[in-house]
Amino acid sequence: MSPIRLLVLCAVRQHGRAHGYQVRNDLEYWGAHEWSNAKPGSIYHALKQMAKQGLLLAHEVAPSTVGGPPRTEYEMTEAGREEYLRLVREALTVYDQKMDVLSAGIGAIVDLPRAEVVDLLKERVAGIEAWRAAVTEHYVPEDGPEQLGHIGEIMNLWVHSADSGAEWTRGLIERIEGGAYTFAGEGEPFVAVLGEGEENPYATGVPHDGDHR
Repeated sequence: MSPIRLLVLCAVRQHGRAHGYQVRNDLEYWGAHEWSNAKPGSIYHALKQMAKQGLLLAHEVAPSTVGGPPRTEYEMTEAGREEYLRLVREALTVYDQKMDVLSAGIGAIVDLPRAEVVDLLKERVAGIEAWRAAVTEHYVPEDGPEQLGHIGEIMNLWVHSADSGAEWTRGLIERIEGGAYTFAGEGEPFVAVLGEGEENPYATGVPHDGDHR
């Protein structure tokens, strides 16, 4: 699973209706260009592809009175909403997701109900624990990686990553159960996107042809 579709849908959803440059600006504001494949080309390609697939509705917007080319604004369809929530759930539960996919999912958790997020994260922990149990049938961490030669360091890395991932997830569950954050149906959501014309302190400043479309 690539995080780009989830990230783009998340940005469009928060705006309600957004053009490509707004989406790109938001993803750079989130730092996604550093920890995922959310580069300008992939962002604009994802917007066009999802519009073709019926997940987004494309609106042609007339040029402003001060000039400049017209822009296409995108709005999420019901099919897009269903796909978005499916991707969020998958990102949170699949225990061996890459860090960029999990990061994208965490950025969207508040669009789900609190109780569901807790259940999804518990499912993730269970998956990690099951994987670890299967691995340690053949590799005993307490005996050290040397038992398998230097190749044992690979198993050591994965077991330690699983342990830290489970610990982090349990901590997140505890914070959520303790009342942290505002989830779907609980009130005014946290605003994580930039307003029109708001300066982005984390923008790359690198122009792209799609910025004015």
